[in-house]
Amino acid sequence: MLVDLRIKNYALIEQLELRPSALLNIITGETGAGKSIMLGAIGLLLGNRADSKMLFDTQRKCVIEGQFDISTYHLQDIFESEDLDYDAQCILRREISPTGKSRAFVNDTPVTLDALRKIGANLMDIHSQHDTLLLGDAVFQLNLLDLYAGLVPARGQYSNAFRQYRKLEADLKTLENQVVQANKELDYHSFLLTELEEARLDEDDQDGLEQEVKQLEHAEEIKYKLTQAFQSLSESEYCATGSMKEAATMLGQIAAYADQFQVLKSRLDSCLIELHDIADEVEAAERRTEGDPARIDELQGRLNVFYNLQRKHQVRDVEALLAVRDELRQKVGSVLNLDKEISRLRKDAEGALATVKRQGGKLSESRLKSFPKFEKELGGLLAELGMPHARIVVQHAAGEPAASGLDVVSILFTANKGAQPQTLSKAASGGEFSRLMLCIKYMLADKTALPTIVFDEIDTGISGEIAVKVGRMMQQMARKHQLIAISHLPQMAAAGDSHYFVYKEDRADRTVSRIRELTLDERIREIAHMIAGAKPSENAFQSARELLAMRGEELVG
Repeated sequence: MLVDLRIKNYALIEQLELRPSALLNIITGETGAGKSIMLGAIGLLLGNRADSKMLFDTQRKCVIEGQFDISTYHLQDIFESEDLDYDAQCILRREISPTGKSRAFVNDTPVTLDALRKIGANLMDIHSQHDTLLLGDAVFQLNLLDLYAGLVPARGQYSNAFRQYRKLEADLKTLENQVVQANKELDYHSFLLTELEEARLDEDDQDGLEQEVKQLEHAEEIKYKLTQAFQSLSESEYCATGSMKEAATMLGQIAAYADQFQVLKSRLDSCLIELHDIADEVEAAERRTEGDPARIDELQGRLNVFYNLQRKHQVRDVEALLAVRDELRQKVGSVLNLDKEISRLRKDAEGALATVKRQGGKLSESRLKSFPKFEKELGGLLAELGMPHARIVVQHAAGEPAASGLDVVSILFTANKGAQPQTLSKAASGGEFSRLMLCIKYMLADKTALPTIVFDEIDTGISGEIAVKVGRMMQQMARKHQLIAISHLPQMAAAGDSHYFVYKEDRADRTVSRIRELTLDERIREIAHMIAGAKPSENAFQSARELLAMRGEELVG
C-alpha cells in the first residue's frame, strides 16, 4: 500500500506530497492542472525512462520518492533475488540530474532500473488509456482469462516445458546445420588431414634437419677449419698441448719448494687433460666430416615438405602444424559422432513436445471450463453499468504449441440486442472499452496480489446513474486494494474515501501545479463545481451533498 508520495522538481510540480488513504482515493482538477503529470512521476518511480527536459528547475535534480507498507505482500523472495535487504516499510526513490543522469534506489540501496521495475510491478498497477487499447490484443486477453481462472501456476509449468522444448529444437537445428556444413567440408578436411599425417611430423625435428643441412653444405670449410684447429692444439711445433706440457714440467721442478707451485702444477695438469680431450674430439669430427650431396637433397626435400605445409596452413613451425593436424582429426571424427548426437536430441525434443502437448491439453481443458463463467460474470457487470444487452463470447480455436499454450482466443463483444458479437476493436466504443476494462479489473481484484491500483480516467464515456454504479464498484474493489482514481465525474468524486484536488497556482515568473486533500465543505464545493461549472447554483450544492450522502457521509451544516 502506498503510504506517502513525494515529488520534487518535476514538470509543473515544484514540490508535492500525497498521503493517500488505504481505500478509494479520488483525484480531480481542471484539465491541464497536473493530474497526468503526477502519473508520469509515478511511472518514473516504477522504472519508466527519464528525460531531463521534464525538470521544473533545470538547475536542480528531480526526486520522486514513494513509501510503501508491504508487510502483508510476501515479497521477501523478490528482494532476496535482487540481493536487497527486506523491510516491511519499503521506500522507492528515483533521481534525475540536470544532465539527464538517472539513479534508482530501494531502501537507500542503489539498484538498476530492471530491479526497480521488478519490485515496482509488485507494488502498483497503473491503468491508463494505453491499457484500454491493449484489451483488443489477443495475448493480453489470454493473460486476463488465465488470471481470472487462476491458471497462472499451471501456465507457468506449461511455459517452462515449452521453453525446454524450444531449446532442444534450437539445439537440434543448430546441430543439423553443423552436419550440413561439416559434410560440405568433410572431403577437404580429410584431404588436409591425410596430407599432414603422411608428412610424419612426429618423426623429425625441423631444427635438427636444418642444422644438418648447413653442416653438409659447408663440409669442405668445416673440415679445413677442424684440421687447422687440431694442428694448433697437437701437431704444430708450437702447439698448445706441447707448450702446456712444457710449462707443467717447469712447475713440477719447483713444486717441492712451495705448496703454491704444487697447486698450480695440478691445475695445469687438469687443463692439459681437457685440452687433449678437445683435440681428440676435433680430430674425430674432422674425420667424420664429408660432403654428401645425396643426403643434402634428401634432407632438403624433407624440409620443403615442412615449409610448404607451414605456408599452406599459415603457421611458423612444426608444433603449430601438429596442432592443426589434431584439430582436423577432431573435425573429421566429430562428423561421425554428430549423427548419434542428432538422434539423441531428436528423441529428447520429441519427448519434450509430448510433454508440452500433454500439459497444454490440460491447460486448454481448464481454460474452456472457465470461459462460460467469465462470459456470464462479465456480461452481468456490464448490465449493471448500463449495457443490459451486452454479450461476451470467448471465441476459442486449437492452435500449434506456442509460449502461451495450445489455444487461440478472442474476446468478442456486442452492446446491442440481436447483434452478432465482434472483436473488441470493431465492436466497442471508447466508453464501452473503459467499462469493459473496469469490469475486468473488478473481476480480477480478488485474484491478483497487486496492492495499489491507479486508474487514469477509466470512467471515460459514462455519466449519471452509471457513474454512481462505477463508483460503488470501485468502493468494493477498495475493500481489498488501495485505489487511486483520476476522474472528471462528480459521482466518482463523491465515492472516494479521500478526495484530492489538483490545481494550478500562477506566480510572477511561472505556473506551478499543487495538490491538497479536501475537507468535507471543500469536497461539496468541488463536486458542485463539477456538476454545474464555475458558478454552481444551490441545486448543484444540494446534488453534491446528496452524492456524498449516498456513501453514508455525515454532513455538517
